Amino acid sequence: MKFAIDRAALLRALNHVQSVVEKRNTIPILSNVLIRAEDGVLSLSTTDMDLEMNEGVAAEVTTPGATTAPAHTLHDIVRKMTDGSKIDVEVSEDGRSMQVRGGRSNFRLACLPISDFPELGLGDLPTSFSVPAAELRALIDRTKFAMSTEETRYYLNGIYLHAAENEGISVLRAVATDGHRLARFEMPVPEGAIDMPGVIIPRKAVNELRRLLEEAADQISISLSENKIRFAFDHVVLTSKLIDGTFPDYTRVIPVGNDKMIEVDPKIFTSAIDRVSTISDGKSRAVKIQLNGKTMTLSANSAESGSATEDIEVNSEAPNIEIGFNAKYLLDITSQVSGDGCRLEMADPASPTIIQDTSDAAALYVLMPLRV
Repeated sequence: MKFAIDRAALLRALNHVQSVVEKRNTIPILSNVLIRAEDGVLSLSTTDMDLEMNEGVAAEVTTPGATTAPAHTLHDIVRKMTDGSKIDVEVSEDGRSMQVRGGRSNFRLACLPISDFPELGLGDLPTSFSVPAAELRALIDRTKFAMSTEETRYYLNGIYLHAAENEGISVLRAVATDGHRLARFEMPVPEGAIDMPGVIIPRKAVNELRRLLEEAADQISISLSENKIRFAFDHVVLTSKLIDGTFPDYTRVIPVGNDKMIEVDPKIFTSAIDRVSTISDGKSRAVKIQLNGKTMTLSANSAESGSATEDIEVNSEAPNIEIGFNAKYLLDITSQVSGDGCRLEMADPASPTIIQDTSDAAALYVLMPLRV
């Protein structure tokens, strides 16, 4: 195999695919990137056995062929080469090494046979639809912070994506929860998604997809079955296994009788929480909210650091209430409110609170209170 390629094009593709590769691998082949060169296209693939990424990029292919080489090492080599240089790659006749040349630099990397490289194997993906990149970005941003990181409840380690109904309208809904907070986002259901099975997309796949979407084109093609999902756009294909488990009935967590409404400017609210929580103690990072008429007082106490309070104006007809929250969880939610108003719907200090953007009903957040 022999090809030449522009450094910037190769670096961009390697940047994408190498992030799937774990830093430490007990199986050597999983540290490698599968490289195929044919018909003027260089195809790069990486996998960790649960997630697979493939990207194609234009190259001057002299001799078609395929090999595997260490992904992180190759990425570092290309990254450190001179900007604007052309990179020449040639695999030895016995296939055991690969020469990488750029400018006056010359590297030789050990290769492993392509027969060792595991393929995820797609099988049949009966459900297919497409989603605008901007909407998929919003869907992930509004929910991913609430994904659990606890391995014991593995079925919460991702985003639950499914078709649902809201007041008689079919929607595509994403939900994430870690037991302390819940995030729900919905959008009009795309054509072809109405009968999709409910699937749980793993946390690593969600994070990789979100990174790729920064550079994505207009439409993202999504294909899925009950155990795999594939996202395709531009020259990139991301395939992931799905979490094999049952997502809990999240609708039971969303309160329906909260009658104490408070509206507040999200930017002022977020900044105040951030300032006051500088003092808050330990893991809980508790912040107390006291409502007194149209004044909300945020306060935090620490045995070691002291105390902090801040008053902000709110729009509320609710009776006075005192309630505590984890400051980080509250900030994660309020920072996603991009409109001019943030609405808090409360019941009492021991019950979950609903938080919504007053100008965007697509996202809904539920936060459990703390004792303060």
